[in-house]
Amino acid sequence: MYPLLFRTVLTRFDPEFAHHLGALVIRAAGVEPVASVVRRFTAPTPDQRVHALGLDFASPFGVAAGFDKNVTMGRGLGALGFGHVEVGTVTALPQPGNPKPRLFRLVADRAVVNRMGFNNDGAAAAAAKLRRLRRSRTCPVIGVNIGKSRVVAVEDATTDYVRSAKLLAPLADYLVVNVSSPNTPGLRGLQAVETLRPLLTAIRDAAGATPLLVKIAPDLDDAEVQDIARLAVDAGLSGIIATNTTIERSGLRTDAATVEAAGVGGLSGAPLKARASEVLRLVREAVPADFVVISAGGVETADDVRERLAAGATLVQGYTGFLYRGPLWARQINRGLARTR
Repeated sequence: MYPLLFRTVLTRFDPEFAHHLGALVIRAAGVEPVASVVRRFTAPTPDQRVHALGLDFASPFGVAAGFDKNVTMGRGLGALGFGHVEVGTVTALPQPGNPKPRLFRLVADRAVVNRMGFNNDGAAAAAAKLRRLRRSRTCPVIGVNIGKSRVVAVEDATTDYVRSAKLLAPLADYLVVNVSSPNTPGLRGLQAVETLRPLLTAIRDAAGATPLLVKIAPDLDDAEVQDIARLAVDAGLSGIIATNTTIERSGLRTDAATVEAAGVGGLSGAPLKARASEVLRLVREAVPADFVVISAGGVETADDVRERLAAGATLVQGYTGFLYRGPLWARQINRGLARTR
C-alpha cells in the first residue's frame, strides 16, 4: 500500500512537510501499548545481533544521521525494527538551517537533494531529550552526530565541536564527528588530514570513554579516503562512517530541469550506491579487520545491506530509502536478511 500512498498522496506535499507528517506516525509507533504491538511484526531475529563498539545492536541496519535531527523519534524508530538510530546532526548552538525549500525529491532516481544546513535545536536541547530517551527500557542504540555551528568561524571549529562533545558524549552510545556535509560553508575543508588530526584528537579527549567515529564524504579522492581512514586509526578513534551525501550529479535519470531546479546540496539515495560501495572497500583496505566501519549511501534493500556486510561493513545505515519504502522499511530488510541466513 505504501508505494500507492507515496505516488498518489505524499508526492503532492513538500518533501520536508511530508517528513514531518511521517515523524508523527513514527513517534506514535514508539508509545506503549502501540510499540509492543509494532515490535511483534518488526523485531529482528536474534541471529541478526551484532556486537560492535562495545554495544549490542539488535540488527546491523540502522538510521543514518539527518532523519531524526532533534531526538524526537528514537523510540519509534527502534520499535519499527532499526538496530540503531544516529540522531542529529547536532550543533553546539541552535540554528534554523538554510531557507526553505531545502529538500527535493528526484523520484526517477529514488534520490533526494537536501541543503538543510544542520537545522536543529542545539546541543543543550538535544542533551535534555537524550536524558528522557535514556529512561526508556526500549531505547535502541543511540549515536549522536555532531557538526560545526554555522556562525562559528572555521578556525574556531575545534572549540565548537568540543562544546557539543562534552554535553552529548555522556548521553550517547557513540559519537560521530561530521566534517562532510556540503551544506555548511567551509566544513568539508576540515577533512584535510593536517586540519582533521588536531580536531579529532581534541574531540576524542572531550568524549572520554564514549566511542568516537568520523563521517567522511564520498567526493574525496581515493587517496584522501585512505589517508583519513589511517588517521582515524592512528588517532585512536573507534570507527569511521562512509559516506555522507555527494555533490555529484552525473548519470541521473531525472530530467535536467528538475535537477537544476533542486539546486545545490547533498544528493542521497540510489545514485550514491556505487561510490559508497567503493569507499567502503577503500576504507576496509586501510584499517585493521576489527576496526568498525559503518557503510551508508544508496542502501535500500536487504540485498544492499547484505552486500555491504559481505564487503566488510560492520553496520549499515540508511535514510533516503525510508521516503520510498515507508515505515515498514526496516522490517523488510530484517526479514530479507533472515531469509538468507
